[in-house]
Amino acid sequence: MELLLIRHALPVRHIVEGGAADPPLSDAGRAQAQHLADYLAHEELHAIYTSPMRRAIETAEPLAAGRGIVAGIVDEVAEWDRNESEYVPMEELRAANDPRWQAMLRGEWLVHEETPEEFVGRLVGALEGIIAAHSGQRVAVVCHGGVIYGYLGHVLGLPVAQAFFYPNYTSIHRVAAARSGERSIVTINETSHLRRTGLPMGLFQEG
Repeated sequence: MELLLIRHALPVRHIVEGGAADPPLSDAGRAQAQHLADYLAHEELHAIYTSPMRRAIETAEPLAAGRGIVAGIVDEVAEWDRNESEYVPMEELRAANDPRWQAMLRGEWLVHEETPEEFVGRLVGALEGIIAAHSGQRVAVVCHGGVIYGYLGHVLGLPVAQAFFYPNYTSIHRVAAARSGERSIVTINETSHLRRTGLPMGLFQEG
């Protein structure tokens, strides 16, 4: 089967007094999500799953609506910062040389509700469960940067601290999953749908 791991589109900066920030998409993010849906319109998807976080759900909406599919919510592919009261896009952290950005570059864990191993363990278990349920099919999972580099790092056999890279907004990461258990990474950071759109792509590129 083919597993498409898709990072959510650009959300807004969001800070709350208490509880989880869980931001919605920005106007640019909604445009990114539509370009993603248009790009994948001619590929058959047998199922779509999404993280329970708002930015992932809203990214999946145009992709699912164009196919008449109801996206399934998978709690275990939520991001590691799901309960944080502040969400600041990574570009802002980098531009300000924020200590949190520097810590991520050093491979340090920023949230202590889960260890890195616990985080990767839950997302790998969830994605392998999706793979097992969709033998011979193509399935999209709209999730988060940490989930994507956590799973791809697992496939490559990398320690958690060495698996960090930056998935662009609405980037597609394809994994071929064989019944034998073999996992092959087919593409990383597939974002041709954002090129020449003028929309932000991520830390290092613009469309």
